[in-house]
Amino acid sequence: MNAIIIEDEKLAAERLESLIKDIDPSINVTAKLTSIEESVKWLGVNKTDLIFLDIQLSDGLSFAIFDRVKVDTPIIFTTAYDQYAIRAFKLNSVDYLLKPIKKKELIDALEKIKQLKSALLTDFEELLRNFEGRGKGHKKRFLIQYGQKIKKVETKDIAYFYAMEKNVFIVTFDKNTYPADQSLDKLQEIMDPDKYFRINRKLLINCDAIKNMVPYSRSRIKIDLDPPAPKEIDALVSVERSHDFKVWMDR
Repeated sequence: MNAIIIEDEKLAAERLESLIKDIDPSINVTAKLTSIEESVKWLGVNKTDLIFLDIQLSDGLSFAIFDRVKVDTPIIFTTAYDQYAIRAFKLNSVDYLLKPIKKKELIDALEKIKQLKSALLTDFEELLRNFEGRGKGHKKRFLIQYGQKIKKVETKDIAYFYAMEKNVFIVTFDKNTYPADQSLDKLQEIMDPDKYFRINRKLLINCDAIKNMVPYSRSRIKIDLDPPAPKEIDALVSVERSHDFKVWMDR
């Protein structure tokens, strides 16, 4: 699970991170933010599984964050003041911990998160089972017109899709490249998610096209594709997609 801490007191943030790691080492604190402005910018382009949020920050009350950016992430409030509890629970609050944070209370709050995730996963799996059978509706083949030719390409033969400038291309395992009519966003919706993963803004890859993977800076993952990606395209799993990519690969 990935988490962020929004706290303007450095020592308080470090103590909270230490407590979290002591209780559950599987929780990865990916960012420690100190202000409303910094948090709005980060949440505008990144996602996380859990937010630990102090209410009074250096540039105002942290509730202002949610007036400027949409956040569906569960929140554990960490504050020295109890007068904001009612307002906090109108948001995505899972718990409201008063400083100094007690280890037992933090354990209980994290247990609530686990129970919430378990319930949501159960509901989602049930929804999938009831939706006309799993796997239906995924794209099976493409009919491609290029020049004066029309060609059928089976999805099982596609190694990856990539976007360059305003165009999207299909690359097959036999190293042929064809134009695609759909955007990567649309392709991400219609391709089988068990086989294809959007590693960044420019690449949607087939797991069978992965030749090698190596750790890269800022928790990213560098992928060697077969066939190789064009020189202009970085086959890097973006920071915000790294966690989901690892889950996808480790099924």
